[in-house]
Amino acid sequence: MLSRRQAVLTFGGLAASALALSGCAPQSSSTGTSAKSVSQSDIDKAMNTATTLTFWTWVPNIQNEVKLFTDKYPKITVNVVNTTGGSTHYPKLRAALKAGKGVPDVAQMEYDYIASFTQTKSLLDLNQFGAKDLASDYVDWVWNQVSNDQGTWGIPQDSGPLGTLYREDIFSKAGLNGVPETWDDFATAAAAVKSKTGSYITNMPGNDMFQLISFFWQAGAKPFSYDGNKTVGIDLDSATNQKVVAYWQDLIQKGLVSVDPDFTDAYYQGLARDKYASWLVAAWGPVFLQGTAKSTSGKWRAGKIPQYSAGANVSGNWGGSSDAVMAASSNQIAAFELAKFINHDPKSTLEFANEQFLFPTLKETLASSDFTGQASEFYGGQKVNEFFAGVSSTVDKEFQWLPFMDYVNSSYATTLGTAISNKSDLKTALSTWQSQCVTYAKQQGFTVK
Repeated sequence: MLSRRQAVLTFGGLAASALALSGCAPQSSSTGTSAKSVSQSDIDKAMNTATTLTFWTWVPNIQNEVKLFTDKYPKITVNVVNTTGGSTHYPKLRAALKAGKGVPDVAQMEYDYIASFTQTKSLLDLNQFGAKDLASDYVDWVWNQVSNDQGTWGIPQDSGPLGTLYREDIFSKAGLNGVPETWDDFATAAAAVKSKTGSYITNMPGNDMFQLISFFWQAGAKPFSYDGNKTVGIDLDSATNQKVVAYWQDLIQKGLVSVDPDFTDAYYQGLARDKYASWLVAAWGPVFLQGTAKSTSGKWRAGKIPQYSAGANVSGNWGGSSDAVMAASSNQIAAFELAKFINHDPKSTLEFANEQFLFPTLKETLASSDFTGQASEFYGGQKVNEFFAGVSSTVDKEFQWLPFMDYVNSSYATTLGTAISNKSDLKTALSTWQSQCVTYAKQQGFTVK
């Protein structure tokens, strides 16, 4: 199955967005938060010493941003290794760590994977280099994805605040004026769309755990927690999540939403051929959609995700990554400066946003008219970047991941994911998913709250 990020990278030459998640969350690096702080003179010396860094990433054309860094620091050489995406990136990284050789200095790290690598003490705590001083420059909930009370484990690169892309023509034909305000309204609208247009109001794929988790996030659920050591919290079967799956169960059973696997040829064709009237998707979605449904240009608009109560303004997140420094790096200062520069320098972050379509996490870039001021013909002249920049500030600030999200994902595929695809009992499948994850955690030696 293609991850969201891989789908973006491979379809139509589009650049990476925050299309993927699937991971875990570890604890602390070999240096730990008690490591001696690095002085400015140490940094100056390191950046003026001939050094070669290895950087593993899957972002296309990232050499452009790296060049900005090496132009500023000509003594530093960066070997960029494109690992092609999470399905190959993380296995390669873990194999190198196990072998004790070939470990890169800097590695791209999705937020949901950070915990699994801190648990094995594979990531360097960046606070010794002053990383915590950067916190206020980033969207607060994003910074919480890379930082905890034990350290800072990466520099944010991109994110995926959740919104709705919808076909204005199909909605209008169904008597709708924009996105329904609440989820109850959305359910009512789903019936109108189906009866008056023949389209499904949207698709709920059974093969995409992270979209559903973004709905949990938006609903205020806290399905995971991790203390950075050996205690985890697993609350997948909460009342909030039961409410979310019951909502989708109703729409699925009534035939008002489809359950097609996403990021497949058939799915792309559905987006282009009026099968789906909307896509509940992250901020990377607008650019992706332009490449998959070119024939529908001018018919789409962006709006808020429906709310659980009228007047609320809360979103979730689907996707995002950071750049982390590996604890095994022998060039830690230069490695940190690389991770910081490409994700903090205004020119570099604007290039990421406008040329590689990574949705920004740096507040300065989110506020830049060079990013927000672009009117999109595909979206009828709407300034979609400006819209999603506003959404970014509405994401719930506190959301954690487990240090074994790979297993959580595989368990989902055989429980709740299968139930969605088969249009069977979602609430029972959610409970089974919970039980399997708790059992696995205990088998791995974790205490489960």
